Amino acid sequence: MTGTRQRLILAVLVFSPLVIWMDNTILTIAFVRLADPERGLGASPGELQWAVGSYTLVFATLMFTAGVIGDRVGHRTVLVAGMVVFGLASVWGAYASSPAELIAARAAMGVGSALAVPATMAILTWAFTGPARASAFGAFSVSAGVGLAIGPVLGGALLDRFWWGSVFLVNVPIVVVALVAIFWVVPDFRSPRPRRLDVAGLVLPTIGLAALAYGLIRAGQVAAWVRWDVTAPIAAGLVLLAVFVLVELRIGHPSFDPRLLAQRVFGGGNAALGLLFLAMTGSTFFAAFYLQGARDYSPLAAGLAGGLPAALGVMLGAPLATRLVARSSVRRVAATGLAVSGLAMGGWSLVGLHTPLVWIEALSFVQGLAIGTVIAPVSTAVMSVLPLERAGAGSAVNNTVRQTGSLLGIAAGGTIMSIVYRRGIESDLTALPGQVREQARVSAEQARHVAATTNRPDLVEAADRAFMHAMHVASLWMMAIALAGAVVLAFAFRPARSERPAPASEPERDERAANPV
Repeated sequence: MTGTRQRLILAVLVFSPLVIWMDNTILTIAFVRLADPERGLGASPGELQWAVGSYTLVFATLMFTAGVIGDRVGHRTVLVAGMVVFGLASVWGAYASSPAELIAARAAMGVGSALAVPATMAILTWAFTGPARASAFGAFSVSAGVGLAIGPVLGGALLDRFWWGSVFLVNVPIVVVALVAIFWVVPDFRSPRPRRLDVAGLVLPTIGLAALAYGLIRAGQVAAWVRWDVTAPIAAGLVLLAVFVLVELRIGHPSFDPRLLAQRVFGGGNAALGLLFLAMTGSTFFAAFYLQGARDYSPLAAGLAGGLPAALGVMLGAPLATRLVARSSVRRVAATGLAVSGLAMGGWSLVGLHTPLVWIEALSFVQGLAIGTVIAPVSTAVMSVLPLERAGAGSAVNNTVRQTGSLLGIAAGGTIMSIVYRRGIESDLTALPGQVREQARVSAEQARHVAATTNRPDLVEAADRAFMHAMHVASLWMMAIALAGAVVLAFAFRPARSERPAPASEPERDERAANPV
């Protein structure tokens, strides 16, 4: 394959998934608008959690199957199918008439993403070898960072001028251009030895994670943990996930190989990444409501103040981590970065209704920068301990752990917020009429809306107080989870006794610093 052809393929594969990365952050800017009963869909916190969770759930569990299908029918075919599904689902989401319909459309978008992303990575692996492959995957990672950075700003600009559905409809022209380019440039690679379809690997984790997420989100809706409709689905989800692990251990070529997690570096590193994504997603949930709801910033201002600094921090953190690891080790750099990101998440507990915007921007940037110093070096380190023939299985585990962490983060973070908010505002609702009381109990956004229609400014103040307290509590929980991840990472990446070197000269220390762990 000529260098020109390779460059064209890389350009297309960097551009095509841009819309998928962008969509991961563009929706958070629309949360407050979607919760508005008049300008949006009047979605409750639980429904917004599912709008994110349905996408992540399908994305996490369908990736294995998508890779197997690509081996059989061709990865370009699967990539095209994924982009078509994603584009059509975006149109469906844009014109959804209820929260339930939006949740279904988001799940369909997750199907498209789950088909497109593994196919893109497989094509890059086939089209490039040696150092060129590393550069190609680097460019692919940069496109993800660019998409994450564009999402909040573009979403804010659209919401300032158009209705909420525009944040989904903007995907369509990008998908059309990508499809034309894929058909024109990308060859249809397929494996000469396709893998068997793992039906249990698709069904069991999908139902298990769905039940677990349902139980967590239901706890927020009823503001209680000890109820049968909360504990039963959580217990059922955990049992199904345990059965899934047992089934995969008995299969010769499982789509998700639990044996890999028994390795200290691989298992501990992925556990730390899962905890990071859980805390990061949970903190994103309350940050969007704080800027647009409690502070009444426009969507564009909220995107510029919160989403953009964090995304830029992640983009700058990755190359910074590469330089720091060369001088030190992944253990020191990533564990420190994870701890700093946790402290930054906890910093939201010090934020008030009148905190200067520059402090919010600084906090978001530091959090993003610290996260950027964790993801790339830890992902590289956990993959480097596996033999080449296990790289595909290791990548599947790594991606699944991240998406599972994100799913649990949006479920747990939103639930903590809902429970603490309801308990905080309850005493201020006793004298209100029944319908007003029930609507205000749902969320701070609903309380502000009903306060405006009934001319009760005291209710706005009560909702703001309850929301801020809920945000502070949730931020401390997310901090604790991230700090737990730092401890896990430091423990997993510790040198074994046999690996601990004797005191060495400066050149020898420099040589050892190149070791990823």
